[in-house]
Amino acid sequence: MPASTHSNDNETSALLVNAYIDGELDVARSLEVRQEIEADPVLAAQSVNLIALRTALREKVLPETVSSQLRQRIRTSIGAAERRDRRPTWAALAASILVAALVGSGGTFLALHGKRDAKLVEVADAHMRSLVATKPFDVASSERHTLRPWFGGKLPYAPKVVDLSAAGFPLAGARVDVIDASPVAALVYNRRLHVINLFSRPVGSGSDKPVQHRTLNGYNVVNWTHHSVEYWAISDLNADELKTFAEMFRKTS
Repeated sequence: MPASTHSNDNETSALLVNAYIDGELDVARSLEVRQEIEADPVLAAQSVNLIALRTALREKVLPETVSSQLRQRIRTSIGAAERRDRRPTWAALAASILVAALVGSGGTFLALHGKRDAKLVEVADAHMRSLVATKPFDVASSERHTLRPWFGGKLPYAPKVVDLSAAGFPLAGARVDVIDASPVAALVYNRRLHVINLFSRPVGSGSDKPVQHRTLNGYNVVNWTHHSVEYWAISDLNADELKTFAEMFRKTS
């Protein structure tokens, strides 16, 4: 292969990794790029560096606030444009359709509830991505002695793995996902025909938090903190059964 072609391929791959980390790809392309990252140590290193950079920027760089003067100028400009032409246009119709779509999306939820619930939206997105994939896990197993070592080298921590088959929540497999710009462990459980994604990652020192329930886009979500590890479980399973699952997992050593 000519050097220039190889260089172009590397640049394209790097751009795709950037787009994947930023969440700019559709689901099918995201899955393809994720597989390329897992198969290529160079791309894997690039993705880790990008995630670290995004995390540092979020923590160290404060977003600039919009001044009241700029807000007023924007309002004035919009008002002038509306007065010039109040006739409906295809562009206006498209904009109204877009607004209607956003009303039912996680984007509007985030706008209404703020940064505090940004992670909830990312958990829901990760869950939905797993449902449209060929399989919701990268390795299929119900054995903790298989799954726990599998995470070695993929994560800087060893996640807790519990098989709850006896309680009616069989463990199906595991994968590594990205939430809040950080790699997290994802365990996949089943409950009849329902899929439960359980995400976990260390959060440093801190007190335990009880199981809390919320909903988003038709999914039930429970999260809790135990032994300085944060957990998120999400499913279309009914809220009571999902809470039961969470409590069983939490109480299992």
